[in-house]
Amino acid sequence: MGELGGERERACDAAGVRRFGPASVRALPGWAVWVTPGLLTLVVTLAGIGHAQPWRDELATWSAATRPLSDLARMTRTIDAATGPYYLLMHGWTAVAGTSPTALRLPSVLAMAVAAALTARLGAVLVGRRAGLLAGLLFAVLPVTSRYGQEARPYALATLLAVLATLLLVEALRRPTWLRWAGYAAAVAALGLLHLVALTLLAAHAVVVLLTAAHGPAGVVDPPGQSRAQMPDASRPRRRHLWRSTQPRDRARVEHHGCHDAPQTPTAFHPATRSNAGGTPRVSPHPGSREHGTDAPEAEPQNVTGEARETLAWWLLARVPAVVLVTPLALVARGQRGRQLDWVDPARLPDLAALPGALAQSGVVGGFVLALAALGVARLGRRALLPAAAVLLPVLLMFAAGTMVPVWVTRYLVFTVPFACVLAGAALAAARVTPAPARTPATAAPAEATPAEPARTATPAAAGRTAAPVEAEQGPTSPRGRVAAGIAVVVLAGLLGLPDQAALRRTHEWPRSAPVDYAGAAGTIRAGQGPGDAIVYSPRDGWLFPDLGMAYHLGSRLPRDVLVVRDQRQDASLWAVECDDPARCLAGVNRVWLVVTGRRADPLAAVPGAKGDALRAGYTVRQVWPRPGITVALLVR
Repeated sequence: MGELGGERERACDAAGVRRFGPASVRALPGWAVWVTPGLLTLVVTLAGIGHAQPWRDELATWSAATRPLSDLARMTRTIDAATGPYYLLMHGWTAVAGTSPTALRLPSVLAMAVAAALTARLGAVLVGRRAGLLAGLLFAVLPVTSRYGQEARPYALATLLAVLATLLLVEALRRPTWLRWAGYAAAVAALGLLHLVALTLLAAHAVVVLLTAAHGPAGVVDPPGQSRAQMPDASRPRRRHLWRSTQPRDRARVEHHGCHDAPQTPTAFHPATRSNAGGTPRVSPHPGSREHGTDAPEAEPQNVTGEARETLAWWLLARVPAVVLVTPLALVARGQRGRQLDWVDPARLPDLAALPGALAQSGVVGGFVLALAALGVARLGRRALLPAAAVLLPVLLMFAAGTMVPVWVTRYLVFTVPFACVLAGAALAAARVTPAPARTPATAAPAEATPAEPARTATPAAAGRTAAPVEAEQGPTSPRGRVAAGIAVVVLAGLLGLPDQAALRRTHEWPRSAPVDYAGAAGTIRAGQGPGDAIVYSPRDGWLFPDLGMAYHLGSRLPRDVLVVRDQRQDASLWAVECDDPARCLAGVNRVWLVVTGRRADPLAAVPGAKGDALRAGYTVRQVWPRPGITVALLVR
């Protein structure tokens, strides 16, 4: 049946009778396959969670989440409507947990841990337990998992909901009930509310739903080991899916093994008594078919059209909550696109080529995962459709849109990474180390048949009990050895990503060679601050938010913002509004802390417009403190 279909290994009881059981991960309880990657992700993302100071996007989260609800609602009508539901969630969280870097990032840590667990679960459902475990472990050690698991932004939650929605869709297509479809509908609606771009995942879902409606779940979302397409020389079943049927006549006949506590196995999975011309055993059809030499009537045809309509109807109905909830949000966000994404350039082909490294937060690791995912696609065949579409279609849709409107931001596609890991897990599940050639003892050589004692050919059934090759429980080609080889590759991926793991814990800025040291600048002001001091920022309308950085780190000790007439809350935006006559607003202020973005040898000369003229006319620079990405200067009259 194949490793990916069933991940089976042979085992014997005390009597020496062989039976089929799960692969080496059979020793683990079912929950351990997904709990282990989740716990590993939790440990990795918690390591150094507070080392990197909040960067500009996280400062925007802090500013929005700490506003009263009325001010937050007003802000989303001006800017960041697409992130409004996340801000609302963080508003409740910060009220309980506080606003330290660790507190702000903890929801993302927990979301990434659950996403890793669900990635393992999805891999186990689509491919097998071994592939699922390795997919989850690979996801846990990627730099991108730590990067967005340690960021107070919605990408980790969107990743969690993307995997959850896909897993719920698979379950609903296999065993459709209103409860499963309702869970899928809720997950899709939440996904759209937290991350509009992640709804491009529905394109992959649509492809899978249409193929399932047309051909049934076989080979698309069937459980491993139940897809007849993976069986040698198997024909398409005539009956409705046996795993759905409740009729006794549709249940596969089972045969009891001689093994102690052996499971019952449908005879359709036993080697047939006849082989085809190429020597490959044909899979036995259901009992009573003409291939068994009986004249039993053909099974009644299934109502394919009715079943397809029912599947499509359920899926379309499950999209209604998302449409109702997300459409108003999308319309408001569309009107804000010009102000929200004015820094984004149109997408170009080099951007698409650089996507794996940008998504993985490491060029080496990104290429490594991409190669593994390609091997997984080749190995899975049709079963790769869902995870492959969940990676490719969102990327292609975003790239096509990004060539026309400025929406191509690589971090918006983080939710596709778990599906690439599922494909990579399929490749890792087949990994093996090359064993050293073993010497065959001369006494073990098969004797030639003599005329007096002709060689006997065992029947397939007998071969299954007495002459079947034994798959060793130990060794490089055993299931346990393949798991070890897969884990070794996961460890290699983790080691390749170590430099980037260390770098992202120093700064979240991109590129990492251009960090902004808000905390260092705030520390300088705190150490030298005197009574009556004021503070001035330049620029005030950019995306580096020097004013938010100083407010976050200084808190109540922040000097008076002398030029502001409407702060961020009053302006219902992320930027404050300054007075039109800076010289008048600066009257009576003897000492000013000037905070300028970038490293400036002469920060006073870098301030443009009327504000710069007023500062240069009334003040001289006493001292300058350059910090990475930001400069502080003390001005005196």
